[in-house]
Amino acid sequence: MDGANHTVRTGYVLLGLQKHPRLETVLFVLCLGVYVVTALGNSLLIGLNVRDPRLHSPMYFFLSNLSLIDLCGTTAFMPLMLVNFLGSHQTISRPSCALQMYVTLALGSTECLLLAVMAYDRYVAICQPLRYSELMSGQVCVQLAMLSWGMGFVNSLLHSVLVWRLPFCGHSIINHFFCEILAVLKLSCGDISLNALVLMVATTVLTLTPLLLICLSYVGILAAILRVPSAAGRHKAFSTCSAHLTVVVVFYGTILFMYFKPKAKDPDVDKIVTLFYGVVTPSLNPIIYSLRNTEVKAAVTALWGGGPLSRQMPHVHCCSLHLPGRRG
Repeated sequence: MDGANHTVRTGYVLLGLQKHPRLETVLFVLCLGVYVVTALGNSLLIGLNVRDPRLHSPMYFFLSNLSLIDLCGTTAFMPLMLVNFLGSHQTISRPSCALQMYVTLALGSTECLLLAVMAYDRYVAICQPLRYSELMSGQVCVQLAMLSWGMGFVNSLLHSVLVWRLPFCGHSIINHFFCEILAVLKLSCGDISLNALVLMVATTVLTLTPLLLICLSYVGILAAILRVPSAAGRHKAFSTCSAHLTVVVVFYGTILFMYFKPKAKDPDVDKIVTLFYGVVTPSLNPIIYSLRNTEVKAAVTALWGGGPLSRQMPHVHCCSLHLPGRRG
């Protein structure tokens, strides 16, 4: 192949739904509203976890990390996507595309690992309550969070290096709303077998393995709950992990639907499903935790009412523990 075909791209065109301009206008309104909810909701959760002493426990420390992931993940692609919905030239520069792919992939991997860590936290709280302060100390919490973030970003760095070392030739149109790694790989005219292998291994290690750990944790939790003699005790124990379980079902349910559903005849349908995963799912987490957790409700009430707790700025830590039975 001659050298003329191996050009260095200075930018790419994000195809989106250019064939359906009216639908893009509708998506702009919907996505803008969802993004505002995501930004405000997750920012509120982070602020509450910092300000309210009742939320200074491992569960809410990890929830703050989850909210930060959702906030940064949507911000990595949503503003440009919203601008492109209203523009005739939906373009992105090569460096911006590389950064967008790196950040979204890193945060997605980190979220999978963090959900597994949160499941372990719930397992220890319910199955090992007497050792909870020992097993989930402040140092352990920070180490688990750093491990999740570190593995997610190292994984993304590996994929980014492997992708951008490939030769790109032919058209520069990315058939997606943003620089998603599979859509970018389709532009390469080189051998992507190594990329496919690394993606498969990374998906197994960072997506399916955390899901297996989550399932095992909840098997243990369920067994422990069933041994509680009273119905009130079983309800109180289950309520400590119901919000996390709901988030896991929404997160992994959407992923499994995306990858195991029959391939649509219209590729735009698949793009809209992916858009739902990337845009709507992050907005649900603060709603789920607000509706299903009495301590978060109380913190919101105190902040809204200007109570004394909302005006404090205590030190952030994750080792002031509540007994599992006292969580909402």
